[in-house]
Amino acid sequence: MDSELPGTLTVDNFEMRLADVSNAEISQLQSLSISVGWPHRAADWQHLLDIGKGYVALDEIGRVGASGMWFPHGEGFATFGMLITSPRLQTNGTARWLMKRIMADCGRNSIRLNSTREARRLYASLGFKPKQTVYQCQGTAIAPMSLAPLEEGLVLRRLDRGDLEAVIAFDTPAFGTERRLHLQRLFESSICFGLYHGERLRAFSMRRRFGRGHVVGPVVAGNDEDAITVTQPHIAAHADGFLRLDTHIDTGPFAALVQQCGLGIYATLTTMVTEGAASYGTGQNGSPRIYALASHSLG
Repeated sequence: MDSELPGTLTVDNFEMRLADVSNAEISQLQSLSISVGWPHRAADWQHLLDIGKGYVALDEIGRVGASGMWFPHGEGFATFGMLITSPRLQTNGTARWLMKRIMADCGRNSIRLNSTREARRLYASLGFKPKQTVYQCQGTAIAPMSLAPLEEGLVLRRLDRGDLEAVIAFDTPAFGTERRLHLQRLFESSICFGLYHGERLRAFSMRRRFGRGHVVGPVVAGNDEDAITVTQPHIAAHADGFLRLDTHIDTGPFAALVQQCGLGIYATLTTMVTEGAASYGTGQNGSPRIYALASHSLG
């Protein structure tokens, strides 16, 4: 830890201390996220603990009052997430204290995060710049219309571990950096589809249990049509069930599919980055683009 940053913080009439998030009870972490209306199950927290690092703020009797995590992607880049402060601590500097600690600890100059409206001012004061809007789309899924026949030479199929290297290579220019560890972990807990043209991967998608139901993401493709092709099977599999999809896409055929299938916009967030942080791919000229995020914390 950076010795210039305090390990304790006096809040009102009691003192908070930092502890490694991995040492906190998952039941305490889940109670914290529930206190602010976030739907994370114990298994969702465990997924994040398996691949991320961070801190919790504990009061004098060991209760978790706040959390913050970072997720490494290679040597110089990280995403931040799970910055939560319980309602009683939201106006007294706890979030800033945690953010400064994890920024000092993660050792990455390039950082990306997805901010709620309430946290944007804090992140801006720490040097983060707004880039894109994230649309959190969710609801009871409506079965999509049948897909048009695939073009000759295209094959849509379930992916397995043998496809992982192709997925990592295809994802890297879309995400902005390689996220091998995270995709490996997602493969373990997700149902995955890929669209191939011969030996070349043209799009992929994943779906896993999360929160109130299931979440679709990441979805990566070179155009809307390919993104729709790999997303429709997930929506069809959960017709009449709760489904969520987080996307930067607000116009065009893919956005229309999401809305038509019952996944209305529930909330918006803002993708923010530090100076020089890796940017998402633009999808221009058929290059891969992120159509749906893995999660707010992982991007």
